[in-house]
Amino acid sequence: MIPAPFDYKRASSAAEAISLVGEYGEDAKFLAGGHSLLPLMKLRLAQPAVLIDIARIEDLSYIRDAGNHIAIGAMTRHMDVEKSPILAEHVPLLAFAASHVGDPQVRHRGTIGGSIAHADSASDLPATTLALGATYVVQGPNGTREIAAADFYVGFLESALAPDEMLTEIRVPKMNGATWGFQKFNRRAQDWAIVGVAAWKRGTESGVGLVNMGSVPILATSVAKAIAGGASVSDAAKLAGAEAEPQSDLNASAEYRVHLAEVLVRRALESTSK
Repeated sequence: MIPAPFDYKRASSAAEAISLVGEYGEDAKFLAGGHSLLPLMKLRLAQPAVLIDIARIEDLSYIRDAGNHIAIGAMTRHMDVEKSPILAEHVPLLAFAASHVGDPQVRHRGTIGGSIAHADSASDLPATTLALGATYVVQGPNGTREIAAADFYVGFLESALAPDEMLTEIRVPKMNGATWGFQKFNRRAQDWAIVGVAAWKRGTESGVGLVNMGSVPILATSVAKAIAGGASVSDAAKLAGAEAEPQSDLNASAEYRVHLAEVLVRRALESTSK
């Protein structure tokens, strides 16, 4: 299908982008890689009156060691996340998850900030950064604020971002030697996950994020609590669906998704112990 008519504006800086979205309000949408927004526009599920192109804002593309965390600019491409030596050393789970996003064309064009701001529960990186306890930095006309990943996703394709705010940075705690695992079950390599799991473990601490197990990315806190309490990996994995609200669709029933989540959480946690 053909998208509804829209105006196009190109921003050369974050300040200009925020000024433009402040001018046009809820009628405007940011365009980065476009892999999430443009398909919705073609189906007319999204009909913004104005597209603000932020793809050329180079000062939002970086990966930096910031002491106890790694700071990632929102415009950093998936391929740069995948190949980053800094992330390979300090947050290898995120680098590995990025390597499973779409196909090489998508990873060369799509951005980590676009994936997170789109807030799609079927995407790999929202759940992965959620499992890692990330913080998102957003900027608007009233200044900058930080939002914990656990508070960011509020509904299907809905986030805590205000209409006049832009995601500018993702801050991911260093894993400090934690073991980790990433599991993704899909029909084809480039497809959305039917179910995905990102997990890490360090002693009795752990984090488990679930992909496509609800209207928002799911933080499996019951699994983490069970691990903290000394439960075996098998027993903890049985709690994978406790916080989830999976839906049935053409790819899988809700019951099958719960079963997959338990299997993949077990596999991910077992891989963290190797």
